[in-house]
Amino acid sequence: MNLEQTIQSIKPLCAESMDGARRRFTNIAIPLGSLGLLEDAIIQLAGIRKTVKPTIGRRAVVVFCADNGVVAQGVTQCGQEVTAIVTENMNRGESTVCLMAKHLGIEVVPVDIGVARDVAGDKIVHRKIAYGTKDITAAPAMTREEAVRAIEIGIEMAETCAKNGMELLCVGEMGIGNTTTSAAVTAALLGLPVETVTGRGAGLSSEGLARKITAISAALTLHKPDGSDPVDVLSKVGGFDIAGMVGLYLGGAACGLPVMIDGVIACAAALLAVRLCPGARDYMLASHCSEEPAGKLLLEALEAKPFITAGMRLGEGTGAAAAVSLLDLALAAYLGMVSFDDAGIEAYQPLT
Repeated sequence: MNLEQTIQSIKPLCAESMDGARRRFTNIAIPLGSLGLLEDAIIQLAGIRKTVKPTIGRRAVVVFCADNGVVAQGVTQCGQEVTAIVTENMNRGESTVCLMAKHLGIEVVPVDIGVARDVAGDKIVHRKIAYGTKDITAAPAMTREEAVRAIEIGIEMAETCAKNGMELLCVGEMGIGNTTTSAAVTAALLGLPVETVTGRGAGLSSEGLARKITAISAALTLHKPDGSDPVDVLSKVGGFDIAGMVGLYLGGAACGLPVMIDGVIACAAALLAVRLCPGARDYMLASHCSEEPAGKLLLEALEAKPFITAGMRLGEGTGAAAAVSLLDLALAAYLGMVSFDDAGIEAYQPLT
């Protein structure tokens, strides 16, 4: 489906299934509300999957890989050649998210949506729009048409995953310089000072952080992205990886799949998706609060409470994968626990 068709096809969650999940939680032999945010997530899963007993046995993390021209401004500790190296490592199952995902039974789907050189590997989905974005201090990152194409690639990936029987998706990204683009997107969407939303990324020095803030400020001043138009923001100061994640959120919602948000870059994409279609928010689960300063601000804007606060900032979908492991544990109890009657325990009663 194209972008407009996808947005129009996103439906509200199934209230009946959610009510059924709430009733089940009151009947199984655990204290009321004792699983906290994980209980809320299971109720949400029930509404997404339209069943009181949702499962997430088949799941994938889709990693959008792309380069960012703004790296030319010295805003990163390493060069953009690392994007291609890690993308090819994913093809071999050797990146961090691949090792974590293997342990958790999660399929990793690397997508070349804009890596600066050609990458090889039969497990890589080749959907390159361009060899990286433009340097946002001098030109818009991409055209509006390219932004929509990139979103629609994300939609395509969600549809493919749904056809392959996936029950939950995680978003991931790989792209040197993308904490710069995500900070620019955050500043434009939330109307906040650049200094407030910009962090050190993968270990920038204070001098490097100053260059990063200067580059983002210059891009926002030059292009004046319209915060009320998500595609305008994305095309002017975003990245192809961010655009792909926007599409995965929207496509996942249209296909009736829950989508686990990763860190700060994935949160920026999530807010863009919600600004395009508020109903998509109901299909998103928040994994963790990134150490980057924009992370907490974006989660607040999304009205999302993450499962994990552990100072994580690796990317690739690693935080999302870690959160899936917690959902697995919570679902094991929810689906397998006996009732109060079966256990011979008097049911807990709500406090008055």
